[in-house]
Amino acid sequence: MKAYFAEIFIGGKSLIVGMLITLREFFRPVVTVQYPRERLEISPNLRGHTILVRDEEKPQKHRCISCKMCERECPSNCISLQGEKREGVKGLVLVHYQLDFTKCSLCGTCVEVCPTDALDYSNEYRHVGFTREEFNYDLLRMVEKDQ
Repeated sequence: MKAYFAEIFIGGKSLIVGMLITLREFFRPVVTVQYPRERLEISPNLRGHTILVRDEEKPQKHRCISCKMCERECPSNCISLQGEKREGVKGLVLVHYQLDFTKCSLCGTCVEVCPTDALDYSNEYRHVGFTREEFNYDLLRMVEKDQ
C-alpha cells in the first residue's frame, strides 16, 4: 500500500514538473520560421551542388580545362565530363559536364582536387523535383545560361 501512494506521488510530481516546463516554454520567444513566407540567412559554409566557376578575364567562359580530375576522384561516380580537341585552341575544350545530384554525397573532393579552381559550391538549397532526371544538372549549360 505504501508503494502505491509513493508511485502516485512520484507520478504527480513528474506531471507538475512537466507542466511547469511547458508553461515556461509558452512564454519564451518563438524560434520557428514560417518557411514559405520567411527565410533564414544562408550560412556561407553551405555545400550545395557543385557549379562551374566563371573566368574573371573572360566572363563568358569557365575555368575548366577538361582534365577529368574531378571525375576520377569522385567516390560516388556522379560526374561525367567530355572535352574535345579543337583546331586553333590550346588544350581540350569542355563540351559536356553532367552532375547526377541523386548520387552526390557532397564530400567536396571534386572541388578540392580541381587544379584550376573551376568548381565551387552553389548557394541553392531548395532542390525540388518529382523524377530523378530533374536532379541531373548540366553544369556547362548552367554557366552559358547564367551569362
